[in-house]
Amino acid sequence: MLRLGKMTDYATVILSFMANNKAPVHAALEISKATGIALPSVSKILKSLVKAKVLSSIRGAKGGYSLTAAPEKITVASVITALEGPIALTECSSSDSQCDQVSACTIGNNWRVVNQSVQKALEAVTLADMMSPVQAPQEITVPVASLYH
Repeated sequence: MLRLGKMTDYATVILSFMANNKAPVHAALEISKATGIALPSVSKILKSLVKAKVLSSIRGAKGGYSLTAAPEKITVASVITALEGPIALTECSSSDSQCDQVSACTIGNNWRVVNQSVQKALEAVTLADMMSPVQAPQEITVPVASLYH
């Protein structure tokens, strides 16, 4: 089963809170209280999101964290990458692949096509989309031919 970690899920909750609350800066303790996510987890997630440039941090008594872009510009792919690392469904999908079977494998390139499709789909969904009320699922199509260009 392909599953994202709990911290990635929490990151979307944190980012949604920050985007919905119009204050320009949010403290980790405020975020923790508002979301119900434990402060150590919030702090760890905020640090990862700052490192990935999804958030910026401001030091000082009135410091905290703020979004680096509008919710419409923050992709689900960027959040996943910030918390989980590069999106790679299989070992050979990773840019730093160290698969022992690469010399005899005949399907590795096809896994890269699948990985690119998933990557494009995740890049097409934004934080703003995640914050929208649930609607009937819309089919996302990625023409396979477009992945080779």
